[in-house]
Amino acid sequence: MDLATLLGLVGGFGLMAIAVILGGSPGAFLDLPAFLIVIGGTVCITTACFSLGEVLNSQIVIAKAVFGRPKDPAQAAIRILQLSERARKEGILGLERQLSRANTDPFLSKAMDLVLDGTTPEEIEKILKNDVNSMATRHVKGASVLRKAAEIAPAMGLIGTLIGLVQMLGRLDDPATIGPAMAVALLTTFYGAVLANMVFSPLASKLERNSMEEVILHNVYLVGAASISRQENPRRLEMLINTLLPPSKRVQYFS
Repeated sequence: MDLATLLGLVGGFGLMAIAVILGGSPGAFLDLPAFLIVIGGTVCITTACFSLGEVLNSQIVIAKAVFGRPKDPAQAAIRILQLSERARKEGILGLERQLSRANTDPFLSKAMDLVLDGTTPEEIEKILKNDVNSMATRHVKGASVLRKAAEIAPAMGLIGTLIGLVQMLGRLDDPATIGPAMAVALLTTFYGAVLANMVFSPLASKLERNSMEEVILHNVYLVGAASISRQENPRRLEMLINTLLPPSKRVQYFS
């Protein structure tokens, strides 16, 4: 799991839990009706904004953002340069042996399979670009689901607040019902704010950030596969790869 995601979520909720416990009444922050209004309402209304397939597919992308960590583009650059150098020295058979001994990234494995099959560089670029675009589209849909949920959660909290206030005002003659109704009114706003700002928005930002990293990573593999297919000098490939990487990630493999 990505350490930053783990520390951020656990730290944020941990500090909030400590503040609640120090207040002396943690049970006051637990209310089933408020939970149903905010959690259930957010899930249902978010689903209504998309197709069922998009919502279900986004769960995989979201889980990958939470529990996965994208590979370092600089390490990917070193890996593809090593393969290029091996192919330059030993030919395609040497490249195939190198791949068989490694736990290869699926995208890199596909790229190298295209090279080994004798696919033209133009076709390799076309096929892999389509894969990169499809991946980016999936990530955009996943992030849009999270962004929409972050918009809806506070609104459901407001709706719950109005429900609680109506219940409270309708039963002012019964003091015993004022407390539970006020709890629903306040806790729904609390739950909505927590979900939007401590769960959905951070995960959407994480997914967008990871998507950018993965696009760079795959473009490095794409350029490398096309270069190996053309049997270009690995030093030229290093120059091309460095144009894709941010300055802090650029490599000097042959320096």
